[in-house]
Amino acid sequence: MENLLEKTIFGSRWLMAPFYLGLAFSLVLLLIKFLQELAHVTPSVLTMSESEVVLSILALIDLSLAGNLLLLVIFSGYENFVSKIDVAEHKDRPEWMGKVDFSGLKLKLLASIVAISAIQLLRAFMNIQSMDQVQLAWLVGIHMAFVVSGVLLAWMDRMTESTHR
Repeated sequence: MENLLEKTIFGSRWLMAPFYLGLAFSLVLLLIKFLQELAHVTPSVLTMSESEVVLSILALIDLSLAGNLLLLVIFSGYENFVSKIDVAEHKDRPEWMGKVDFSGLKLKLLASIVAISAIQLLRAFMNIQSMDQVQLAWLVGIHMAFVVSGVLLAWMDRMTESTHR
């Protein structure tokens, strides 16, 4: 009975697979938004001001970072919690695949979130004349909360690692 229960619990990890498939599909949605933004900017780039072009490019970078974050979660989450991805011989296999543990995943996720937050903050500063001071303060506060959280998380992981040695 115990063996059956443990096999069932262990097999339940496959319930996460549809989540990762859904995230993979969301990459398609992100690509659609990226192409929509690119199509919106391209025809008017010659008449746009420099700051408008930079803001548009920052929006594209933001979408790209979100896509990278999705890939990181999909690959690392699947490999850490469901099953190994058997593409070891593939020439395009990222070097970090199979090497990012849950602790590393948390740090990479938070670093990506900080980068996305920094892009949002930079976009706000590029358009500061139309920003409400309260909104800007919230953006800075939230960004700093992400930064402090990242530093604390890295510090806690380092403490845990040194304790295990």
